[in-house]
Amino acid sequence: MDEEYDVIVLGTGLTECILSGIMSVNGKKVLHMDRNPYYGGESSSITPLEELYKRFGLPDSPPESMGRGRDWNVDLIPKFLMANGQLVKMLLYTEVTRYLDFKVVEGSFVYKGGKIYKVPSTETEALSSNLMGMFEKRRFRKFLVFVANFDENDPKTFEGVDPMATTMRDVYKKFDLGQDVIDFTGHALALYRTDDYLDVPCLETVNRIKLYSESLARYGKSPYLYPLYGLGELPQGFARLSAIYGGTYMLNKPVDDIVMEDGHVVGVKSEGEVARCKQLICDPSYIQDRVRKAGQVIRVICVLSHPIKNTNDANSCQIIIPQNQVNRKSDIYVCMISYAHNVAAQGKYIAIISTTVETSEPEAEIEPALELLEPIDQKFVAISDLYEPTDDGTESQVFASRSYDATTHFETTCNDIKDIYKRMTGSEFDFENMKRKQNDVFGEDEQ
Repeated sequence: MDEEYDVIVLGTGLTECILSGIMSVNGKKVLHMDRNPYYGGESSSITPLEELYKRFGLPDSPPESMGRGRDWNVDLIPKFLMANGQLVKMLLYTEVTRYLDFKVVEGSFVYKGGKIYKVPSTETEALSSNLMGMFEKRRFRKFLVFVANFDENDPKTFEGVDPMATTMRDVYKKFDLGQDVIDFTGHALALYRTDDYLDVPCLETVNRIKLYSESLARYGKSPYLYPLYGLGELPQGFARLSAIYGGTYMLNKPVDDIVMEDGHVVGVKSEGEVARCKQLICDPSYIQDRVRKAGQVIRVICVLSHPIKNTNDANSCQIIIPQNQVNRKSDIYVCMISYAHNVAAQGKYIAIISTTVETSEPEAEIEPALELLEPIDQKFVAISDLYEPTDDGTESQVFASRSYDATTHFETTCNDIKDIYKRMTGSEFDFENMKRKQNDVFGEDEQ
């Protein structure tokens, strides 16, 4: 361990593992350590089920009705992948897809007036949807055609909208869309958690709806993918990539101290030895003095013996409860997967509720989501602090990632990765930098 590295990474969460993979592919000498005996940090999947009971301090062990403990892989942080999003692109460019299998999530649903409705995924579904009336559907269709044709580099597609100036509120007005459709578009298609987006220029929103539509077009049922055996497979896939390119991994390795000289990092001390480095990447738990609390998220893992009502017995789905529907500032999400994804025993379903905490009684805030899931066999409640770095790393060369937020996909995580990459290297993130080198010297070409 007494060696000199270009980069030391602390924590094996997804953000850290992807950055470690990119740095290794780009020829950096990387040492990757984690104080835990398993991969994934905050974003791991817990197996067997007994371990989950222990982790949440439940006094009993799982009842027999839960099946075999090792058939369970329960995500601590619920998210799906957008089929056309940045994480899928990262997986494709690095060929980490070789190590994973994905299934398409069967449907996305939105909550309105106490009921859930399928988010229409085709024109036919949109026309027969109960979410809106006949005339509203025509106007909505016009809006979707505008979004599909929109190209930020071609003013001919703007139809009088200035993407850098016109607010999204004005775009909705232009197409004469009613409040229900606005709620559904902003929260179930553009996937905003609050309504702050309405009064800023519309470019980002239009691009988000395009991402949703293009992701949907890939597979048809929904825009989301989910890996078999759980999200914990993702950090492990990127860790494998880093190892192929010479990265060194040490799990179960306590970090005693981060060694600084003249205000910048020079190494990490562990069990009496110091590994030296030029740059350090870590999750917030390793450097509490360089991060600040930026809110809280509540996540409730619910084990069910039945699919969720009114979802056509889907074995995976997402439900979005827009904030307006339940008098909140931020949306509530439910991600549901099941035995079909090798994450639960036969006939069992895992639904995970998550939202940003807004009051001093977070459990009361998610009541509308719990009602949709009844009856619940067992629930596990976690309230986590969200941290963001206070130090951009320019001087110290210490780069902390952000905590995983309440969003339902990995786009914000990928933005954090691109941002850290830019601060570390001084150049814009480019997916091309992630490509494996053709003469992969570590002998993986035969696959």
